[in-house]
Amino acid sequence: MNATLAAWNAAGAREALDALLACCGARRWAAAMVASRPIDSLEEMRARADGVWSTMEEADWMQAFACHPRIGERNAGIASGQSAAWSRQEQASANIAERSVLAELAHGNALYEERFGFTYIVCAAGKNAEEMLAILKRRLNRSREEELREAAEQQRQIMQIRLGKWLAS
Repeated sequence: MNATLAAWNAAGAREALDALLACCGARRWAAAMVASRPIDSLEEMRARADGVWSTMEEADWMQAFACHPRIGERNAGIASGQSAAWSRQEQASANIAERSVLAELAHGNALYEERFGFTYIVCAAGKNAEEMLAILKRRLNRSREEELREAAEQQRQIMQIRLGKWLAS
């Protein structure tokens, strides 16, 4: 068994919860995952994480979304230290983007939040700032319900990447 996973299985509830909140800021998701211990492998962790995520509702999604900085920004108000560090890694390409692209991202983020009522969430891993901007522009044309579901799916993808990073540490 993975050493990080073994330590998490043996950890107290608070410590185990904190570890998962860095992967996904939805407290109900993290609490359900902690309650489902022990988990024996990365594959089981991934499957269980998706299963629990599929039971989440809008309030849970909003809680998770609030832990992400806007694309092109560095700070998310309630993100944990590890979550914030992972966000910086995931959005690293935005740090080298041209000012005009960053300005468009800032404007697009504001439009998105005004239209949908939550932060633009995209799985940024492997995407450059221009790609994230194009995705943002495309997603602005959706209904709130469509976009909420897409943002939840993007959060699920981010959660899976972060679970892998956490268990690799």
